Amino acid sequence: MTDLYQSQRAMRRMRKQAMDRGVIAILDVGSSKIGCLVLRFDGPDAFRGGDGVGALAGQSSFRVIGAATTRSRGVRFGEIHAMQETERAIRTAVQAAQKMAQTRVDHVIACMAGAQPRSYGLEGAIDLADSTVREEDVARVLSACEVPDFGDGREVLHAHPVNFALDHRSGLNDPRGQIGNRLACDMHVLTVESAVAQNLLYCIKRCDLELAGVASSAYAAGLSSLVEDEQELGAACIDMGGGATGVSIFIKKHMIYADSVRLGGDHITADISKGLQVPMATAERIKTFHGGVVATGMDDREMIEIGGDTGDYEHDRRSVSRAELIGIMRPRVEEILEDVRARLDAAGFEHLPSQQIVLTGGGSQIPGLDGLAARILGQQVRLGRPLRVQGLPQAATGPAFASAVGLCLFAAHPQDEWWDFEIPAERYPARSLKRAVRWFRDNW
Repeated sequence: MTDLYQSQRAMRRMRKQAMDRGVIAILDVGSSKIGCLVLRFDGPDAFRGGDGVGALAGQSSFRVIGAATTRSRGVRFGEIHAMQETERAIRTAVQAAQKMAQTRVDHVIACMAGAQPRSYGLEGAIDLADSTVREEDVARVLSACEVPDFGDGREVLHAHPVNFALDHRSGLNDPRGQIGNRLACDMHVLTVESAVAQNLLYCIKRCDLELAGVASSAYAAGLSSLVEDEQELGAACIDMGGGATGVSIFIKKHMIYADSVRLGGDHITADISKGLQVPMATAERIKTFHGGVVATGMDDREMIEIGGDTGDYEHDRRSVSRAELIGIMRPRVEEILEDVRARLDAAGFEHLPSQQIVLTGGGSQIPGLDGLAARILGQQVRLGRPLRVQGLPQAATGPAFASAVGLCLFAAHPQDEWWDFEIPAERYPARSLKRAVRWFRDNW
């Protein structure tokens, strides 16, 4: 864990440098597309680097000055499989975004969807030396959190203190300066497979770019798609990507759980490709223009021209009814939603005061999906698109850009940095996840 802290620290220094220069790139390395946004930060004082806490601390105002996407290559299940192909695709996207922004970019913040994320709820408590909470006390209580044995080959990606308690008063966001005798802390830690994270890091280095931060796609999508009240009262964000579907749960403006289902829109396309015996590109086109998950009487009569260029006239002139297409798509969509349901149940989502579910990501655009999701996941389901970022080009305002836009917010005020004190990480006894959820159920 210590070596990861070092690399996270190095990234924070990079990010500080990039902020001082005023330009940074956001890179969303997905299974179906690679998106790049170039941000310009206003003025050298915009980023103060964690000298305070809260939404206004270290927050920078920024605008998007360049945007580009390209078809993803070499990425499956949200993880890099073919380094050179992915490197070419990243270079293409970054160069196009730089051209639009008319500036050169050296630093990028990236997000990743796969890597088998796992959540842990940690807690720690200390007695205060004198009655006022100081910065070193916060550092002490964070280091007092008992760290479980994550297993070999895993790294911490996010570590957020989600609650502080001072004596009998719980639910504090920032205890510094307050008076009491005993300080306790609940912390959420997200770990990922280190090999996957290292591959992304290495791939970005090969593109002659410096990595100034890395975040989970599920976390970034939640940051941009959930409205303030949903983040406060409790909500889940389901980010349906091409190769993986991210799940994140927020409450009290903090992420308390994240996971990933290794199924996404590409699997639906593959089913259509096999079912109709057409190439993947044709299947993708049919899914985009005619897809759906709820069949009505009309759909038996609506015929879809398949087309093709195999040279076999009969084969190329086939058509199928929309009802048949829905019959191919629906079982896979149901499977993805059932897997998401299992993840939410494991996290204890039903114990939260509000059970709002927001669907986002490119895969969420299938007509009728919200109705089907409400049946499988629970009643309060809505479709989300990225919010809170001004100046986005029209092409980047859709749900497929939820995690890229969330990364912009993460770049402007990263939560991990508020508590970047010197934390010694030496302890390794085991601890389970449900504690954080149980704590929220008991306290709110």
